[in-house]
Amino acid sequence: MENITNNHMHFLLKILKSPEEEYNANSIAKKMGISSMGALKIAKSLEKEGILITKQMGRAKFYKINLENDYAKQYVKFLLRREAELSSPSIKRWISEIKKIKNASLAILFGSVLRNEREAKDIDVLLIANNKSFKMLKKEIKEINLINTKQLHPIYQVEEDIKNNIKKGDKVVLNAIKGIVVFGEDMLISMLEK
Repeated sequence: MENITNNHMHFLLKILKSPEEEYNANSIAKKMGISSMGALKIAKSLEKEGILITKQMGRAKFYKINLENDYAKQYVKFLLRREAELSSPSIKRWISEIKKIKNASLAILFGSVLRNEREAKDIDVLLIANNKSFKMLKKEIKEINLINTKQLHPIYQVEEDIKNNIKKGDKVVLNAIKGIVVFGEDMLISMLEK
């Protein structure tokens, strides 16, 4: 994990959190606002470390994270945690509130709060839980909402539902997984691996 720049982090997390897209150096460079050569340099270094794998289509190489490699999984998990830690103080406040939740396996903060916390009317959070935990989870959300000026707006899913929604290309779920993972990094990685 040497030389992890913000561009390395954004490059990998963009690929991880966009299972509906295939990225080559040019397309990811445009999304990130960097040069194609910069993206290619990042890709080559990550490929050399075994974190990225490539698929050749015509003259272009398309990149995927090598989620069969344990080192790559740990690297991505580290980056997901780092992304949360590097958040602004107002986002960290909501991360702290969401971390109080005990009856979910995965929580992702997403939506307007990430763009402009002051103008966000509510706080969008994707929560994954098993069927047995839903009742307690809803109670937890209700309790958190009693003490906050802005309300958590949860999207509840069971693991099987979210996998199917990712496969179907459900826009709400695909948007949500692009947010900040509060907890449950392993579960997200596992779902995206499949």
